[in-house]
Amino acid sequence: MEPPLRIGAVGLGRGFMLMLPTFRADPRVQLVAVADPRPEARARFVAEFGGRAYADVAALAADPEVDAVYVATPHQMHAEHVLAAAAAGKHVLVEKPMAVALADAERMVDACRAAGVHLIVGHSHSFDAPIAVTRAMIAGGTYGPLRMMTALNFTDFVYRPRRIEELDSAEGGGVLFSQGAHQVDIVRLLAGGMAQTVRAIVGDWDDSRRTEGAYAALITFAGGITASLTYSGYGHFDTDEFCGWSGETGSPRDPDEYGLARRRLAAAADPAAEVRLKETRAYGAGAAGPGAGAEPKLHEHFGLLLASCGKADLRPLPTGVMIYGDRERALHPLPAPAVPRAEVVDELYAAVVHGTPPVHSGAWGLATLEVCTAMLRSAREGREIALERQVPVAGAG
Repeated sequence: MEPPLRIGAVGLGRGFMLMLPTFRADPRVQLVAVADPRPEARARFVAEFGGRAYADVAALAADPEVDAVYVATPHQMHAEHVLAAAAAGKHVLVEKPMAVALADAERMVDACRAAGVHLIVGHSHSFDAPIAVTRAMIAGGTYGPLRMMTALNFTDFVYRPRRIEELDSAEGGGVLFSQGAHQVDIVRLLAGGMAQTVRAIVGDWDDSRRTEGAYAALITFAGGITASLTYSGYGHFDTDEFCGWSGETGSPRDPDEYGLARRRLAAAADPAAEVRLKETRAYGAGAAGPGAGAEPKLHEHFGLLLASCGKADLRPLPTGVMIYGDRERALHPLPAPAVPRAEVVDELYAAVVHGTPPVHSGAWGLATLEVCTAMLRSAREGREIALERQVPVAGAG
């Protein structure tokens, strides 16, 4: 086996915490350096991993021991940090959404192409193994052509602790950038990537949390495929109920904790207290992170998804893919993942080590961002928006 990819992580907040179990468990990657403005986070990293910790991104990008940079900083900082990594000749894995503005995303794609480095956008839930199996089932043709997709997710997203900019869509806040990227990525992957138009409405329903907290959208694709997307982050119904109370990251949920996010938020007396509450979930603040010493988890998911084909409906689940055929229904089971989010490393490792074109490339992330920004524009202008930057799934056909 080739030596592990040496990873330098930028930003040790919540996104990093969700990828940390992967970095700990997957032998194909080694976390060797981090950059974060918080001295307590840097000190903890050195104590735990024995690597190098920097206060700024440029210093990490210049580290000759780093092969690839993982960018998990706030959304509005992604472009600056990806450009710094590309300028230093580093491959990049950047969290979704890849940027807030399409122009910034285009600069990121161009910079990485000019530097001859790979740019991969993720984690999004289109990496999840049950989605990959569903995609293979559609491509195999056994169940007929894909006709329609229905995606539905209800969460408490709006009431999780936030920094001020996380409630401002101009800074990449609200559900369209953080959550819409997951749903859009999934349906684009299953439909082949080539979205054509989008018509959407958004909801901003809580005067105390002024942000886009919900949306409904209809996306058309080449070949006559359609996808309807619905998302609400207002903390009432929870679609984990449809998934056997397995949470988004594959860990078990307790339905008796209904309303917990609202109760925790109510204990924060002001915005500064809310920020402090959010920081308790960051690396170096005492949080162990998901997967640290926990029991094996099921696969991750993003609510309810149905892919309607000519001869069956396919439903990805945390345990596999449910097939609702003409005369019977059956579960195509999947074993629990040995390494959480190993599919992200699959794609990064194959691209960097073997030169395999990644599915979730910079161009792919740009196309997903185009749909998300078009959803906002459609809601604002009250009309259907034509899409211009779409790309097919790498290797399809």
